[in-house]
Amino acid sequence: MVQLYNLHPFGSQQVVPSKQEPALFCCGRDALLVACAAAGCKVEAFAVGDQELCEPLGCFNTLGRVLHMAYSEAGDYLVTIEEKNQATFLRAYMNWRCMSTGTTRVCVRMVGHKMEESYSESSKVQMSIVEMPLSDPPLCISCCPVNGDLLVGCKNKLVMFCLKYLVINQDLTVLDFKLSLILHIDNVTPTEVAFCAGYIALTTELDVLILKLEPVYKGADNTELYADRVRTPEKLVDEGVKVEVPSAYSSQLESDDFVICQKPMELLGEESRLCGILVTLESTGLAKEDTEYFQVRYLLFRRFTPDLSSFVFSVEETKLHSLQLLPMYQTGSSMAVNGKTAAKKELLSVFCFFSLPHVGYLYAVGSLVELLSTYQYSEKSQQAVLTPQFLHVITSNSLQCFTVRCSAAAAREEDPYIDTTMKACPPVSLDVCALRMQLFIGLKAICHFNNHVILLTKADSEDITERRKPPRRVLSRKADSVKLKTPPESEPGWNLYIVNTISTIQLYKEMVDYSKTYENVRTESCIHLLSEAHLLVRAALMDPSLMESEEKEKLLAAFRESCAHLGDCYSRFDTKDSHFALPYYKMSGLSITEVLKRIESVVEGGTQKYEKGFIFYLNHSLYEDLNEELSKESAAKVLQIFHLAEPNQLPHVLCSPCMKNVCPLMAMELLQKVELIMPSVVLTLTKAAMALKMGDLEAYKNEMDCYTEMRLAYGFIGEPRLLRQQREGQIVPTELAVHLKETWPGLLVASMLALHENSKIELEEADSYFEMLCGKKEGTTSQLLVDFWEALLVAGSEKEILQELLFKLTSQYIWRLSRKQLPDTKPLKTTEDLINSCNHYGLIFPWVTFIMSLGPACDKYPEDLSKLQSLLCGPSVDIASVLPFLEPLSEDSNAGLSVHVLCTTGVGEYEKSIDKLLEKCPEALIPYAQHELKDENRVSF
Repeated sequence: MVQLYNLHPFGSQQVVPSKQEPALFCCGRDALLVACAAAGCKVEAFAVGDQELCEPLGCFNTLGRVLHMAYSEAGDYLVTIEEKNQATFLRAYMNWRCMSTGTTRVCVRMVGHKMEESYSESSKVQMSIVEMPLSDPPLCISCCPVNGDLLVGCKNKLVMFCLKYLVINQDLTVLDFKLSLILHIDNVTPTEVAFCAGYIALTTELDVLILKLEPVYKGADNTELYADRVRTPEKLVDEGVKVEVPSAYSSQLESDDFVICQKPMELLGEESRLCGILVTLESTGLAKEDTEYFQVRYLLFRRFTPDLSSFVFSVEETKLHSLQLLPMYQTGSSMAVNGKTAAKKELLSVFCFFSLPHVGYLYAVGSLVELLSTYQYSEKSQQAVLTPQFLHVITSNSLQCFTVRCSAAAAREEDPYIDTTMKACPPVSLDVCALRMQLFIGLKAICHFNNHVILLTKADSEDITERRKPPRRVLSRKADSVKLKTPPESEPGWNLYIVNTISTIQLYKEMVDYSKTYENVRTESCIHLLSEAHLLVRAALMDPSLMESEEKEKLLAAFRESCAHLGDCYSRFDTKDSHFALPYYKMSGLSITEVLKRIESVVEGGTQKYEKGFIFYLNHSLYEDLNEELSKESAAKVLQIFHLAEPNQLPHVLCSPCMKNVCPLMAMELLQKVELIMPSVVLTLTKAAMALKMGDLEAYKNEMDCYTEMRLAYGFIGEPRLLRQQREGQIVPTELAVHLKETWPGLLVASMLALHENSKIELEEADSYFEMLCGKKEGTTSQLLVDFWEALLVAGSEKEILQELLFKLTSQYIWRLSRKQLPDTKPLKTTEDLINSCNHYGLIFPWVTFIMSLGPACDKYPEDLSKLQSLLCGPSVDIASVLPFLEPLSEDSNAGLSVHVLCTTGVGEYEKSIDKLLEKCPEALIPYAQHELKDENRVSF
């Protein structure tokens, strides 16, 4: 269904001061080129700029009457199909702008003519006409908007010319063409062709075929890598299914009362090869090394049936028209050219439009071929032109402007994260919208460039008279053969208009203002119109010519504003897509406080039902690690919202960093109400955190005594932010964590262990967390972190971090022993605890115990030494990794000697170990030999 909004996309208009009646016209960049209908064979050029003034640039003669013409922005050339003496010619006009300076110098040459010798400095100020001879008469033409290549449609074939830039000297570059490829298409006579970056579209009266040319790469041995899809190197053939394809209108039976028509058909992707149209590619390279090979891929085939709804069977009343391929480019791409910033067109998506008299079709033909939109016209269309923002359609008496979905499809091609919690875009399937129907009399032709729509009108007196008569229906199939002729003395009146479309920002603001008429009734129409405004701005931002400027800043501001408006709609309206409130608010750049104010501004009578879209946004935003801190009033409002909407989420909401300024007394009261109906460990821990924040240690103790240590530790898994929060990208401990460190370190370590075991925190994050919690200087390690590492070993950590943990512990034990550094807190586990609960800690060898018994008792650091000895006596430590850290640990003490001998023995250096014992402690040789020296090692002893 088409929705009609009476908006104003068209602004001022001006009349083109053409001296003769236009027959054809085309435009591009900043000029309008008009081929005259009179026998003078002339093309007039007019400058069209931002100012409302259309000035003649000059004119130049053509060889004959212009049948078709097309302009290419790449290369800035005009190509025409001309007729003279019943013969047709294909010509390209290069450097035609020099005619505006008054010069009459013209160079006519054949395509491919060697120009190095014939071109001189005077060539800069002369127009060059390139003749392109063809074996068959040209029927239609199209210029590639990306690279300027030319495609020519002939009967049963398409001919492709590549645009070439020939550097004559440092100051002169000349354009030329190279015949590069011929596509033979059996039994097809194209009426229109379109060409864009290797995509080819053609139409007959009722058939549409879209193809894509793809290069065939060769391997080092000159064999084709895609040999299964290409038959021969010299003439590449993509074989369709060979089917007899009748014409759209089969031959009549003996009776004139019946007409047999083809069945309508739509084939997408690979299925379109079944259309029965055989395409053969003929490469035209003269030398083998210059030959570029292609293969053709079928994208779409569609066949229509004649429209018999008016009881008039006429080809003119039913045939296709306005075939167009529209490219869209990567957003914001630019490059440096001669020290200046210029647009760099990185092709993103390609779209194809074609139309029947009463229906238009828009397809995406990029990575996925799909029908995006169908346009139902209010009356018979004459011609249509597609732009990234609009579809402009002319009927006999109106210019109609429709919205398009190209930017929505291109956005999904550009960004795979569209339609997630981070980003969103209105759907491609959004209903088509008509913005305006502007009345004109006798519309005949249309074209578009930049923000200009060019219209040709011809209104004669007979048309006006007929318009006043009641409509009649002709019930004859041959009605098209009856043609009303204008009397010679009644010359038709004509005009060529340039209608300036208003700026994107101006139309966007009008759409937003218009959407407010639907705001109070909360209908989908408000979302629809705001989505149209959003896509309008998004399409403008995807224009590669939009460089950094004040205009771009305004568009970006409008884009963010449109996201905010859509966020408002999805947060306040009860729709099935209410979850889109979150990504739209994110893209708007609004803070939680600003969103709260926007929602509160629409409260009526002091009551407001908070819809699920707003709750979804608020819930997810508070779960994220934002740097925003809500004020006390805003935090209180958030608590009230969740108390009414989702009371079970209150503990999680209170743990958000954004709620730092919340009133703990109010929070405690609400949590107590929730606990009566939904008690949980997380809720109890949250109450304890609030009691601690109030300074009520008795209430805190009462809450913590409700569950065992194990239950409390696993309760933190449900809400890790009770212990640690992320601010400005860094994990920081909470007030509750600091209190646990002082009063209940065992619970803190057990809780962090539970978080790590459940993938809530990484080892590196835990390390930095404990360092920040304990306030240790760089290069020192807190005992609480060592307790955490030991707990990880006891818990049986995964193999990926086992050696890392063992390395951390052994190096830390050695560091403390070498510096006689005492732990900053009492260790949570003794050596005996670890040996009994962890198989990585082994029983200390008898000879080590013997060595330690010979010296004075080590009271200062017995646990670090015995834990290190136990680890070295265990089965898991990689002794080789420990050796580099032994140097600071002296061998003069029994403690140091035992560690050094354990390490040398662990790497199999028994003789070195014996030498150390002989020198430092010979009494230990016998127990050492009895324990370590077996079999062949006894010989060394």
